[in-house]
Amino acid sequence: MKMPAPDEAVLSRRMQIVADLRRIVPGEGVIDAEEERRAYECDALSAYRQLPMVVVLPSTTAQVAAVLRYCHENRVRVVPRGAGTSLSGGALPLADGVLLGMGKFNRILDVDVANRCVVAQPGVTNLGITNAVQHLGYYYAPDPSSQIACTIGGNVAENSGGVHCLKYGLTTNNVLGVEFVTMEGEVLRLGGKHLDAGGYDMLGIVVGSEGLLGVVTEVTVRILRKPETARAVLIGFPSSEAGGECVAAVIGAGIIPGGMEMMDRPAIHAAEAFAKAGYPLDVEALLIVELDGPAGEVDELIQAVEGIARQHGATHVRISASEEERLLFWAGRKSAFPAIGRISPDYLCMDGTIPRGRLSEVLRRITQLSAEHRLRVANVFHAGDGNLHPLIMFDANDPDELTRAEAFGADILRTCVEVGGVLTGEHGVGIEKRDLMDTMFDDTDLALQLRLKCAFDAEGLLNPGKVFPVLHRCAELGRVIVRGGKLRFADLPRF
Repeated sequence: MKMPAPDEAVLSRRMQIVADLRRIVPGEGVIDAEEERRAYECDALSAYRQLPMVVVLPSTTAQVAAVLRYCHENRVRVVPRGAGTSLSGGALPLADGVLLGMGKFNRILDVDVANRCVVAQPGVTNLGITNAVQHLGYYYAPDPSSQIACTIGGNVAENSGGVHCLKYGLTTNNVLGVEFVTMEGEVLRLGGKHLDAGGYDMLGIVVGSEGLLGVVTEVTVRILRKPETARAVLIGFPSSEAGGECVAAVIGAGIIPGGMEMMDRPAIHAAEAFAKAGYPLDVEALLIVELDGPAGEVDELIQAVEGIARQHGATHVRISASEEERLLFWAGRKSAFPAIGRISPDYLCMDGTIPRGRLSEVLRRITQLSAEHRLRVANVFHAGDGNLHPLIMFDANDPDELTRAEAFGADILRTCVEVGGVLTGEHGVGIEKRDLMDTMFDDTDLALQLRLKCAFDAEGLLNPGKVFPVLHRCAELGRVIVRGGKLRFADLPRF
């Protein structure tokens, strides 16, 4: 079937935009050819794809500001993109928008041991920050499984976590400052090397804002001294319920591990086949608990955790005897996602957070949903803070399986909210959870969030179509009316 030719006015406007952007970012900074734009058509939520109108790759803050200023003046929509590892569709392009790639911002600008911080450009990888300071005895604590590829700018956008976030916090707890460019091209500095800034917590607003408020061009992060000792213990259980109860008991005993991760049987078998980490294959759930600090304290806590595990029916306990073995334990967990990719053509990696005490209940519900939707699921999660990552396996070549996978994922997230949890822990809302936002927020909540968006981007040009289930023009927010104590909006056109 022959596709209709693009409207001449649309084509002319596109050509003008491309020509203007080439003047702002000369050389190889603008990608116009279709086959080259194809590399940017999706992020790690690859079930959804859209070819961008044009890709721009600036290399300086001045160029970023100029691109945004031009797009604002000419009402051109913009989607910022880091390494494209987002699992929520946060970097999905627009057919009539500019894809602003930050990959050339890949330098570490300053290592300041005295102030225990690093200043990096947003294109530096998460692991790259640790690699820059580990010879000095320091590291950067948040460590998502994609840390070898994901960038610090993307981490800021999504408020990423990782296996060590239980004790050391998410990205928001480890970012001290950012350089930030608004949609109008204004360059702002929020925070810095100092511990805290006066006034409103603007930095807290930017971290986790999913590219809807501005574009980060520089990040100052906190680095931590490597602990004297770190040991991990593998604990196998005859059921996921027993493992979940052990998690709650460890935290209830006042023990805060450096990391606390759990996997169910399908995830254990896939990870072991992929990483050869020495995982037991005769258990239904595997808990990895890492204790760090002074050697004497770690030894005492290891014994305490082992005792709690035995009380909750653990059938396998193995304590790392060397640093190499500890890292191997974690290598298996961090390879769970690619490991599932070996046994399923496609998978959706969900991201919801629940109260720890409801873990067993939610795992039982996920098992029921797996049967209802006729799709396999493997569960890996940050057990200590209740951040679940169910991996729903399907074949994207079968449209019915993709539809069922989406419905399965939506039911999991609704369950998270029903038990007192939230829609996301670290992957963001993006487009994946956008239409579920009203399960957690009412119209009043969403209107307040949108007002914040409008304060930074009144024209709705920056990463539109993400997070908010229905986009309303900022001017309309002044005319909402209250009926029965709840805000009601007119049926307004989308941006």
